[in-house]
Amino acid sequence: MEPPLPEGAMQPAVESTIALLDRARSGDAGATERLLRRFLPVLRRWAHHRLPAGARSMAETDDLVQVTLMRALHRVPTFEHRREGAFLAYLRTILMNLVREEVRRSRGLMAREQRFGDARDEPVSELERLIGRERIEAYEQGLLALPEEQREAVLMRLEFSLSHQEIAEALGKPSANAARMTVSRALAVLARHLDAHAE
Repeated sequence: MEPPLPEGAMQPAVESTIALLDRARSGDAGATERLLRRFLPVLRRWAHHRLPAGARSMAETDDLVQVTLMRALHRVPTFEHRREGAFLAYLRTILMNLVREEVRRSRGLMAREQRFGDARDEPVSELERLIGRERIEAYEQGLLALPEEQREAVLMRLEFSLSHQEIAEALGKPSANAARMTVSRALAVLARHLDAHAE
């Protein structure tokens, strides 16, 4: 068995994600296992920062990540992958929906507790604390306005903290510098979108 990777690190791309997805599609349990090991740490870290503080125990985070991976792998036969980064973006979409469900559940629980006199602050994620809830909504809208490749580049850099070399490999770019340029151009467009919505 391979030793676990450091928290937040992605497994070296000895086998490409696309190759593993193809093998998982054909029923290769080993490929499915390697996909799980590759994406579990990075998704766990992402979910931990997106969940409200009250819902951020490691057990609850792991539950959401496991559900995300299981849903994604269940849909592997119909998933169209064009680049390495597409699967990570797909996982992020599934996980984001689960996090939103969890946030809604937490807010409903908070509302019930407040009615019974146990008032607490509304749950907030680390990201919401850093940039504000309204800015998060504008950020999400800005992401959707980006071309697919640029959106994947931003997600990999900002949300999953991948290196430019890892992004280059995921997007099929010739070098880390080419990936850096893609990220920079995407961030410039995103910044303009956020500025426009800040007025």
